[in-house]
Amino acid sequence: MSTRRYRDGYGIPHLRADDHLSLAHAQGRVTALDRAWQLEVERHRSQGTSAAFLGVEAVAWDSFARRARLDDTARRCHAALDPATAQWVGSYVDGVNATLAAGAARAPEFAATGLRPGRWQPWTPLALWLGHHVLFAGFGTKLWRDQVARRLGPQAVGLFAVDSHVTSGSNGWLLTADRTATGGALIAGDPHRFIEAPGIYQQIRLACPEYDVFGFAVPGVPGIPHFGHAGEVAWAITNAMADYQDGYAERLRRRGDRVEAYGPDGWRPAHRHVETVEVAGAEPVEVEVIETERGPLVSGGPDDDPAVTVSLRYPPRVLGELGFNVLPALLRARSVDDVDDALDGWVEPVNVVLAADTAGGLLHRVAGRVPRRHPDNGLRMVPGWEAAHAWQGWHPMPKAPVDQVAVMANDRGISAGLGVEFAPPYRADRIRQLLDGATDWHADQQATVHTDTYSAAAGPLLDLVAGLDGLDGPAAGLRERLLAWDRRMAADSVDAAAFAELRAAVTRRLADHPALAALAEPPTHPEVFRPWLALLPRVGYAMTPLLHADLPGLDRSDLLREALAEVAAGDTRRWGERHRLLPWRALPDPAAPPGPELSGDHDCVLATSSVPGVTDRCLRGPTARYVWDLARREDSRWVVPLGATGAGPHRDDQLPLWVDGDLITVTCAWDRLTEEHDD
Repeated sequence: MSTRRYRDGYGIPHLRADDHLSLAHAQGRVTALDRAWQLEVERHRSQGTSAAFLGVEAVAWDSFARRARLDDTARRCHAALDPATAQWVGSYVDGVNATLAAGAARAPEFAATGLRPGRWQPWTPLALWLGHHVLFAGFGTKLWRDQVARRLGPQAVGLFAVDSHVTSGSNGWLLTADRTATGGALIAGDPHRFIEAPGIYQQIRLACPEYDVFGFAVPGVPGIPHFGHAGEVAWAITNAMADYQDGYAERLRRRGDRVEAYGPDGWRPAHRHVETVEVAGAEPVEVEVIETERGPLVSGGPDDDPAVTVSLRYPPRVLGELGFNVLPALLRARSVDDVDDALDGWVEPVNVVLAADTAGGLLHRVAGRVPRRHPDNGLRMVPGWEAAHAWQGWHPMPKAPVDQVAVMANDRGISAGLGVEFAPPYRADRIRQLLDGATDWHADQQATVHTDTYSAAAGPLLDLVAGLDGLDGPAAGLRERLLAWDRRMAADSVDAAAFAELRAAVTRRLADHPALAALAEPPTHPEVFRPWLALLPRVGYAMTPLLHADLPGLDRSDLLREALAEVAAGDTRRWGERHRLLPWRALPDPAAPPGPELSGDHDCVLATSSVPGVTDRCLRGPTARYVWDLARREDSRWVVPLGATGAGPHRDDQLPLWVDGDLITVTCAWDRLTEEHDD
């Protein structure tokens, strides 16, 4: 086995090997060297064992992982892999195991927690993938709608019928050859997730005689699943916002040590066993794992109120497949037809895909598995004992032609028939508007789209403010400033900050309104679902429909006047002073300085998301940016929020570039890279 490892000036690994399996082994090795702490955190999270070294704050997730049976599902999906793919995944895992101890020696978090690197199993990469995506779809929002219907009545669910922003923010666009200056297509965009340190995406290049592909890997998973450039063809995705997970209300009863669940055919045995979560600094926690014929129980139990006793049904658990057979096929793709054929096997998450090749081929499609079932399944928890709510096969995945420009931004579009709630059209419309401004685009111009801060979403609130009368001096002055504001959420803008303060003040007043008081106390679902069930963020995202709703006792004009007066009486700072990056860390550092100031907002193309009414800190944002050039691959560009590694000099050396909207040109010439050896 002959492999060689190179790095560019940012520490990004470029790997060469004599064959496909050796390359997978090399990818595992370099990932364990660069991301050992991240890999072990995610392995333990997928197993539900992270509280053993992270403490009580990790118990909620570990309990969910056990109850959702993530590790068991990964084992089932691994057993279903074709032999060649299983061998390829195994080579990656062998590479991880070969250097995990060496990588751990570079990561100070191991010493800080006393964690020792463990041994990866053949199915561990699949378990990590499940851990990242099991709550990526609409299950949490269904819990929320169920809560609204129970407490305010079914007619109130529409008050909050807007995108939750928990999973949206991603952008992608394709410019065909006749819209570029080079005669080749361009694909660009930026996936959005919670920003983590180290980051969710790993820049990497994988080369062997069969292929030479660069793009973004997910640390712990072989290949380049979502964003890649293979020379002749390139591809990218965004979340399709499809609805492919269901929650079933369950009726359970105990029969000694056994549990039975009431289904369409009456009482049926349910799987039951008990697991123990070890907790650093605290007593162990027992977790009762129950699975009905619908799926594993993730809330409540036989002794709880049926209103909170819910099972989760999700495609990998039902099918015993995760779509990993697609990954090596993508690496070998040479045309959009190859990409298209490969993605027919994809399962989760459900994605909108854009692809282009050097022969002029174009692809715009959805990939994944979305079940056919009763429309109510997409809206709320449905009774597990009613046969009408069973799954009835799978939806075909739609495709669309590409006419010069294609845009994907989590909005209603090609995947509209597969989901319930989508991102508002602001980002997609703005991207199209910007792209329509020229017909000679270059790769180096795409950053102007990535970093656009215009907030069309500010319009509805400002339209209401414009209609107010009877304002005093400061409030009237603030209104005039906001109406004259250019609606750009720029870091150095005081007016942008004033708008954000007004939005927050309106959100707080709406959330305090007596008509919504019944939603203030979250239901007794497990803690892991709290982000979907908290009232204040939901009000912040649904502010516009709530202001136009017929809420008893709501005087909209008075509420807006009070909010304006509050903001006008305060001392408004620049938006960037409030809107700072706050990455998630498995091991938080209380002494860490505040993150850098950011431009953007959740409905700008530069979707640096916060939680209106709760915090202006940026929790979600572009977890990578890319431009894939099909005319000249060496003109392609990329960047991540922090850096290529989890420790050392490349831990966060891309952060200044990411903040400023700059991109790194991908180094393609091997003689411009530095070869690296283990010694």
